[in-house]
Amino acid sequence: MTRTFAAIIALSFAAPAFAEGDAAEGEKTFNKCKSCHMIVADDGTEIVKGGKTGPNLYGVIGRTAGTADFKYGDDLAAAGEAGLVWDEANLAEYTADPRAFLRTYLDDSKAKSRMSFKLKKGGEDVAAYLASVGPQS
Repeated sequence: MTRTFAAIIALSFAAPAFAEGDAAEGEKTFNKCKSCHMIVADDGTEIVKGGKTGPNLYGVIGRTAGTADFKYGDDLAAAGEAGLVWDEANLAEYTADPRAFLRTYLDDSKAKSRMSFKLKKGGEDVAAYLASVGPQS
């Protein structure tokens, strides 16, 4: 039994660490995003009034990248075609540096993103907030 316990402890340290976001903090941080993005439910309910420069972020968690009703850049659309589905972890990583994220994901040093804003802090929180206001699974 001692070996089993030791193995469990060892595995817990070997597992990757994922920061969990705080949806309440993400709601505050989303103020930086709403100049370009809105959150409007499929039935038209306006959750956050925002800009239309970027896509509507309602339901983004669980969505294949580049598939909402929006004219995406070629590289983001290519990432979606390659299988990128937004989850809280990869969305937080994308918001920190969109171009670097796409270059790594696509293994293409020339990939670019139309999103030029970098959310250096709070990406996990914004992703948690977006998950909390999206369609319930």
